[in-house]
Amino acid sequence: MGSALAGERLAELPGLRLDVGEGPLQAHAVGAQCARLGRMARLSVLYQGARLRVQLTRQSGDRGAQRRAQQLLVIPLKLRLAALAQWHRDQGFVDPTKAPLVRRVLKGIGALHPARAQRALPLPLAELTRIDAWLAAEIARASAPGERAGWLRATRDRALILLGFWRAFRSDELSRLCIQDIEAVPGEGMTLYLPRTKTDRHAQGTTFKVAALSRLCPVAAYVAWIDAAGLTDGPVFRRIGPDGHLGTTGFHPNSLVPVLRKRFTDAGVAEPDRYSGHSLRRGFATWANAHQWDVKDLMEYVGWKDPASAMRYIERADAFGRHRIELGLAGEGPATMLVAERETT
Repeated sequence: MGSALAGERLAELPGLRLDVGEGPLQAHAVGAQCARLGRMARLSVLYQGARLRVQLTRQSGDRGAQRRAQQLLVIPLKLRLAALAQWHRDQGFVDPTKAPLVRRVLKGIGALHPARAQRALPLPLAELTRIDAWLAAEIARASAPGERAGWLRATRDRALILLGFWRAFRSDELSRLCIQDIEAVPGEGMTLYLPRTKTDRHAQGTTFKVAALSRLCPVAAYVAWIDAAGLTDGPVFRRIGPDGHLGTTGFHPNSLVPVLRKRFTDAGVAEPDRYSGHSLRRGFATWANAHQWDVKDLMEYVGWKDPASAMRYIERADAFGRHRIELGLAGEGPATMLVAERETT
């Protein structure tokens, strides 16, 4: 990408658009396609090297999409700018996202359209139990002739949800699990190997262990799925066609969210759209914290390197501090408060 491209809009897309430019930023134009924001709503960041222009336009009349876009501006912009910066560094170019103008514009957008990061709800153990019971009933129902596809999907999804919860896997980790890298011993546990994970910066691979449980057992669910599908190698979790035919490639990480939400809806979980793949991870972390797991042990089990990362996933049982405050109030009855008041006067 050279100076001949200066001023050219590399990533102009229909719909929502953000144009930024004031010269000279760099001798070349930079374009970054941002996330899809609502139906037919897209966002582009364009550095044109001519003048400052911040323009938000919508080519469709979908006001709901526009409101969603305004709420989500800063977060996808930061993600795309990070990718843009990495591309320029890889190509030997100066990073244009470090320019003062870019930082000012991004800060201004954040001030104009403040948006709080939306976190997925943690999946409580009670809801996990409800979902597992529904899937078990669905497996029994779909075991009749002619229901092979439904039977396989319910068996697969049961293994997916239980393994994702008890091992606190990310969506991309679940999608990359391969049968040849897993050793399962029914009634005891299983060992899983992933060649790479988010925190494995040196690509040395990571081994995970999962215990066989008395109920909601991920090991039994995994073995049942592999036996039902007749799989011997390749991705563990994959698409299933209407005729029950299994795909050869693994799920894309983004494909897991619709699968989970459908099962949550089927099982009668309230507000299923507020759950995502992270709900399994957050659900386990919250459950472990409520059952007195030490933070260090939890970090080691899940694979977190930073305590701050672990705390973001934990939903405290007494989120409003009511229990602690009530304990304090219980020790300060009227007589105690009267004595304290006299001592201060």
